[in-house]
Amino acid sequence: MPHALHYTGQPLDRADHLREEDIRTLLSGERLRVLPVWRGRHAVGPDRMPLWRTAAETDAGAEAPVFLGRDAAGITWATEDLSARPPADPDDRDRGPGPLAGLEASAQWLDLRSFGVTLPAALAATLAYARGMIFWHASHRFCGRCGAPTEVGRGGHIRLCTNTDCAAPSFPRTDPAVIMLVTAGEHCLLGRQAQWPEGMVSTLAGFVEPGETLEEAVAREVMEEAGIRVGAVTYRASQPWPFPSSLMLGFWATAETTAITVDERELAHAAWFRRDELAAMGEVGDGAPGWKLPRRDSISRWLIETWRTREG
Repeated sequence: MPHALHYTGQPLDRADHLREEDIRTLLSGERLRVLPVWRGRHAVGPDRMPLWRTAAETDAGAEAPVFLGRDAAGITWATEDLSARPPADPDDRDRGPGPLAGLEASAQWLDLRSFGVTLPAALAATLAYARGMIFWHASHRFCGRCGAPTEVGRGGHIRLCTNTDCAAPSFPRTDPAVIMLVTAGEHCLLGRQAQWPEGMVSTLAGFVEPGETLEEAVAREVMEEAGIRVGAVTYRASQPWPFPSSLMLGFWATAETTAITVDERELAHAAWFRRDELAAMGEVGDGAPGWKLPRRDSISRWLIETWRTREG
């Protein structure tokens, strides 16, 4: 394969059996690394490697860190949400929060998509896991059934409604989405949304709706966005995509028609590209004119590259 799927290959033992223990006890040991997340961003040093804090450095009185698991060396990993902290500079809301115990003052707060592809795959997968868990907690602080506040249980892997007449549990969730490279002979179908980086094209994608199979979702999304009817649909791979909370299910799909009718509510442009054209395309942000391939950390890029380089 030209490159492995990023954000996969999670190295941690999620250690489900440990989640029943008191989280404060579980996360109070010396062999603990707590990954801070602030408004969807991670703290990194000058080398763009992620920074972490110890149990003693976490915020007293804040919601308990979320237990992620243990690595092969026996180190416990967790993550904490610092989003309630105000930015250090009110006029620069992207700068990050003020000084934090355990973090160097020069720490930068970056979106994972801006540096994740440069990290070792296992570390990138752990950060993606942390980001996904923090987003889930932030969006489930109230019960979806009765509206009462929820509280954390099982090391951060459940939230329970505090209304005793309801007591509904909520579990971490992810939204299934299909993403597909549609092909017709030596051509593949790529499109772009207006808000994407200049010149970038990618595979089509969309969320799975209730009551449909993955294959039906592929066919529906391609027809809705580009007016193309597909036949054979072949599963290729999946990728966690915590931006904010998706699981991307990747497919190749064979087109039965080739006339494109773009749904302008979904796409700004769509076209067929020859296989040999793909190798000459640029990278997002390279400053060169012309079409750009999607980012290297995405399953869309993986679907394109594995098709472009296949034999036969």
